[in-house]
Parts: sequence; C-alpha cells; structure tokens
Amino acid sequence: MKIKVTTTSSDVPSPFVTQHGADVIGVLSGFDRLRLMATLRPLYQPSLMMRYLSRTGVLLKDFAAFAALWTERVRAAAHQLAEQSGRPLTYLHGSSQRKELLARDQARHDGLSVGLIGIWSVVEPCLTYFVRRDREQKQLVLRLEPGKCLHYYFYFLHEQLGLLHLRLQTWFPFAIHACINGRHWLASQLDQAGIGYVQRENCFTWLEDVAKAQALARAQLQSRWPTLLQPLVEQCHPHAAELCRPLALAYYWSVTESEYATDVMFKDASSLAGLYPALLDHAIRRLGCHDVLRFLGRRTTPRRFVGEASTSLLTREEGTRVKHWAEENSIKMYDKQGSVLRIETTINNVRRFKVRRMTVRKGVRRMRWIPMRFGLADLVRRVEVSRAANERYLQALAEVNVPTPVRPLLDGVGRRMVKENRAYRALRPVSREEAEVFQAVLDGRFLVRGFTNRDLRQALWPRPPDSQQQHRQSGQMTRLLRLLRAHGMIRKVSGTRYYRVTSQGHKTMSAALILREADVTKLAA
Repeated sequence: MKIKVTTTSSDVPSPFVTQHGADVIGVLSGFDRLRLMATLRPLYQPSLMMRYLSRTGVLLKDFAAFAALWTERVRAAAHQLAEQSGRPLTYLHGSSQRKELLARDQARHDGLSVGLIGIWSVVEPCLTYFVRRDREQKQLVLRLEPGKCLHYYFYFLHEQLGLLHLRLQTWFPFAIHACINGRHWLASQLDQAGIGYVQRENCFTWLEDVAKAQALARAQLQSRWPTLLQPLVEQCHPHAAELCRPLALAYYWSVTESEYATDVMFKDASSLAGLYPALLDHAIRRLGCHDVLRFLGRRTTPRRFVGEASTSLLTREEGTRVKHWAEENSIKMYDKQGSVLRIETTINNVRRFKVRRMTVRKGVRRMRWIPMRFGLADLVRRVEVSRAANERYLQALAEVNVPTPVRPLLDGVGRRMVKENRAYRALRPVSREEAEVFQAVLDGRFLVRGFTNRDLRQALWPRPPDSQQQHRQSGQMTRLLRLLRAHGMIRKVSGTRYYRVTSQGHKTMSAALILREADVTKLAA
C-alpha cells in the first residue's frame, strides 16, 4: 500500500517538542473518540410528524399502538440478527455498566477478530413522542419530550474501523448513534500498510514511521461517512427504508462529540515521569480558567461570556489528568500508559466556534465567519480548531523547566535599536508602565485569535473615552504596538488587524512580570 506523505503546518515541531527533542520519539494527532448521530430530522418537528402519521393513516389515539408495533419490529430484527450470527443478546438492568468492557471481554473470550461481538439492551433516556391531552383546546396533541425507552447497543469488530458500536433507539423517532475510536481505526490502517507499532489500549507508545502514521490519521477526514456506516445501519436496523418511505426521508449524519488528541510519545516512562509533575503544576497555577477560555473559543468579559468555566485535577487508573472546560467544551492533559503525554480537546457544542462559509444575507452573497454546524460538512473545520487548541496548549507548556537565564532576554529588549532606518527606544521590562502593557498583552482572552489596537486600549483604559481622547489613545497604542513589533515581542497576523505574542515575547514578558512579583528574601537567598 502506497501512502502519500504531505507536510502541513501542524507537522512542524512545536517549541515543546523541540525543547524535549532528546526524549521525544514522535508526535501523533488524530481522533480519539468520535460520536456521530443519524436522525430523521423532519420527524423532530411535531408538525411534520403529524404529516407522517397522516400519510400512514394513523390517528393520534392510535399512535401508541402504532409506535409499539414499530418497536416490536425493531426488537424482533435485533433478536433475529443475534440468532443468525450466533452472538449473545444481553439485557442490562442499568446504564452504569461499561458496555465497551463487556464487549472486549466477550470478543476476547470468543477469540473474535472481525464481525458482530454481541448486542446489549438497556432502558435509557431519549427524546421521543408522547400523546397528551390539551385541556384548553380539548383535543389530543403530539409532543416531543424527554422520556425513556429501550436502546440496543450493537458492538462490532469492524475490519476497517476496529472496535465500534451502534446505539439504536427503539421508539420514535428512532435515532441512531455511532461511536468510533480513531486510534483503533488507525491500528487497522497501520496493519494494512504494514507499518509496525506498539498499541496499549487507545494510544500508541511507538510507531515505526510516524510521518506515514500521521498521514493515515489525516486521511480519516476524507471518509464518506454515510457510505461507510450504511452497511452497519442496514444490518442493525433493516426496517429503516420502510420507516422512511411515507415522507421519502433519509437518515442525516451529524457529529455530537469529537475528541481530538495530540500524543507526544516519549522514549520511556521515566523521561515523562520526571517532567510531568512540573507540567501539572504549571497547568494548574499558570493556565487558569480565564487563560484557557481562549483555547476553547470563549470570551472572558462579563458581557461576552455568561457561563461556567473551571479547572479540575483527577488521578485515575490511566494517569493523572488536568482538565479545563467552558460549559460544554473542554481541553485536558494527562499521562497515558506511562510514556505518552496526551493533550485532548473535546467539542460537544460546535456553535461556540466559527467557520468561514459562503452565505446570502439581504440578497448579498459573500464569504462570512458564522457559527459552525454539527453536520459532517464542518468536520474538517472542527478538527482545525481542535488541533490548534492542542498546539497552543503544548506551546504554553514549553516554558516549563526551560534552563534559560533571564539576563539575555531582558538585555535584548533593554537596548535602543534601529530597524528599517527607524530608531526605537529601549523597553523597560520591569517598570510599572511596561508591566501593565505586558499584563494586558498576555491576557488569556487573546491566546487564540490575538488582539487588536482597540482590544489593548480597552484593557489598559477601561473607562470609555471621549472622541478626542479616543483618537489620542489610538495613536499612542499604534506607536506602542510598533515598538513591541520592532523588539520581536509581537507579530502581525497577515491580512488582519490582529497581533499575536511571539515565543520570545511570551518568555520575556512572563519573566519580567514574575521578577516584579518575586520575593526579595528568596532572591537574596
């Protein structure tokens, strides 16, 4: 099998990898867990559901019996599949049992390498239809409400995707969930390509060819998901075509949750063990909630962000992890299998992020940045956002245990300089005036998209100025930004009004701020 290896910006070693290059044997980015959902979208609108019932000739008073008949057909199909394939169908008395562990044990016990492992059924919450009596209108109405019904979990060892499962709701509107593990999928790809690897659970501790493995992980994005999953849907839900026929419907696939992981593989467990406590300390102390909100595309000002953001530390069997989240989305770091440092971004609500797409507003067709969609069309953009968050998190960790003296950093910006025939004054890194600017520039809210002239003015001078003051402050900030650029502290984002802090600028400004707050007694000692 020939693999075309291409290089992207994400393949360029991060400062963290460069810093620990002697101990790092490779970096791999790709999906960890990917949850997809297939729905008959029109049936989630009560008016269209009423039209569906009308087409099938069902009255509301008969809806319960009609739905029960369909449920029985779905259940009979599941039992028939289990009987024909010779696989077990087990009812669970609670959803707390880890069905994936049960499936793994079953496959190991039966020596399976491909095909259906088993079917597990359990009563779980869902969104479904109920017929209610409207006392005001004195008639029956159909309402879509939270409820509970039986669900079937079909676990497979897929020849291409590895271990996965389909979850089928057995009551209207018969939603389907598919859960795929990108690392298991990649293992199948590596086997087909003849590339050696060492896999422990859902991560790789060694890869024979990291570049080709990364190319294969990137190729997963090009999959035709409906085509790939349709055979499994037909196998688990053979009556789907008949169910869709009255309104000529088709299942629509979307992504409900994505976990995109960047694994930094160390040569041995001791190399990571000596570094990881310092990484944890840095993540807890220096990467607080406000600092990480920008990784997750959120604003920290009260007018822009009204929600819950927090950080937690937890020790589990897999390792010790620190997790930062803003409402539905999160980013976390943990040591996995002893020698793998994993940075993982989990996106549950993509509406918090933007995608550039062609839109039509008031008859004008143009490209605009608008909220992302849950559909598969924006999956590539979802990956871009997740990968960028992981890379920035690693970049923030690059400052841990860096044996760099403060002197050359401060000396470099403490001298007057000439650039492009223009003279620039020296910076005064530990002065109060410069420290206020550094504090504003390093604010966590600017980590992802950067900052503008206006952003810094609002941070340094929060009181709204009059028109004359605004003009004067704008000119003053323009000169300050030009000075910081000349000293290599910030850079302009091409084609935009935004600026971002450079790696050198981050080190220099952080060092200056820490020196201002340092304990004199400890320094003297």
